Amino acid sequence: MDGVTDTSPTTAAPRSEFHLVRGALAGLRQDLFTDAFALRPLPPLADGHPLLRRVPAGLRRYVRWLPHAAVAGLALLMALALFSRRPGLDALLFSAIAVVPLVTTLFRPVGAWWLSLGAAFLSAAVVGGTPWNPVWFASHLVVMALVTLRTRPRLAAGMWLLTTAFGAAMSSVGGSYGYGYGVLFEMTVASGVVLFAVAAWRAMRDSRRQVEVQTEVTRAERSRRTLLEERTTIARELHDVVAHHMSVVAIQAEAAPYRVQDPPPELAAAFATIRENAVAALTELRRVLGVVRSEDPDALGDAGPEAPQPTLADLDGLLANVRQAGLSVELVVTGPVRRLPQGVELSAYRIVQEALSNVLRHAPGAPARVEISHVLGGLGLRVVNGRPDRLAKPSPGAGHGLLGMRERVTMLGGSMATGPTGDGGYEVTAFLPGAEAVAE
Repeated sequence: MDGVTDTSPTTAAPRSEFHLVRGALAGLRQDLFTDAFALRPLPPLADGHPLLRRVPAGLRRYVRWLPHAAVAGLALLMALALFSRRPGLDALLFSAIAVVPLVTTLFRPVGAWWLSLGAAFLSAAVVGGTPWNPVWFASHLVVMALVTLRTRPRLAAGMWLLTTAFGAAMSSVGGSYGYGYGVLFEMTVASGVVLFAVAAWRAMRDSRRQVEVQTEVTRAERSRRTLLEERTTIARELHDVVAHHMSVVAIQAEAAPYRVQDPPPELAAAFATIRENAVAALTELRRVLGVVRSEDPDALGDAGPEAPQPTLADLDGLLANVRQAGLSVELVVTGPVRRLPQGVELSAYRIVQEALSNVLRHAPGAPARVEISHVLGGLGLRVVNGRPDRLAKPSPGAGHGLLGMRERVTMLGGSMATGPTGDGGYEVTAFLPGAEAVAE
């Protein structure tokens, strides 16, 4: 139809496929010819290899060279097998020539394949007979398998095609070099199956390694994100605590001159300066940390932004809530009760809250006990639960609990320990420094 432009990809698709094929052929040419004899030494086993983890530490420096020793041992077996077929000086020479490609795979893998192909031709030209007897063919097949393990998978197809073409060319020559096409077909099928299996195994191994690396990266990223989220929560709560105290300072500094009659001008000016500094600090605090709260406006639920942060005095309400959820919990308080700094009490409340949440999630039906010890120099916490009476449902959480507890304890300069108990339960213990109690 007039005015209609044909935008079908019928002409673009062949061009794209042509570029893909040309690129693959260029890469194959680069690997098989241009960089055939490039130095690529086989590295020893890495420290994290599963084999090294199964041997004693004193033997690991030797075991890490096991692949090199295996190739050298295989080359020695091939040489003995070739020499045993026809002992003599010439057999010894050609046995050495046959095993050189095997050893070369440790340093120049693609070049080793070319050497193996040349050794097969040299054997047929000098000694006579077929290019490969069974041992020669097995040696060449091992070389191709080792090269496939150490290079790109596409090289396996290139080596297989060139080896098949070499065998067909030798068969077409006839005479002393020729052998039946039936033998050629059997060798081609056998080598193709072996190379396909080796390439598939390597592809699965590489895929598994990529999955492990990606899993580790994801785990690290999840831990980092969890840590940042918990630090954001702590920053939000500290913003509320510090903002409250700075507001009190500003209000008291403004009201102080009116508490005495005719205060000296210097005193009024000092209080005015205190109030100005407190208001400026409060403004900067809200500018820097106030945005933290706005990132998650629903995090407080029904509580407004000015709702007071919980303290140890609110533990009874917390315990009542978890009891309604089905958790049997006991509270034990020892030592003279003192009102600690608000940051310490807030962190203590959050640690107990998260520990009891973990009991509900991971130990259903287990009784719990909360111990709070007011000691000289700080506050001791211990939350312990017994053995659960049923299996816990899988929890999709990202591990906020223990990370958040440790962040709070570290922030206050305290210490924390977690671990299973002897009766099949779990306990969380923490010490929060707070030597200076707040005056009532």
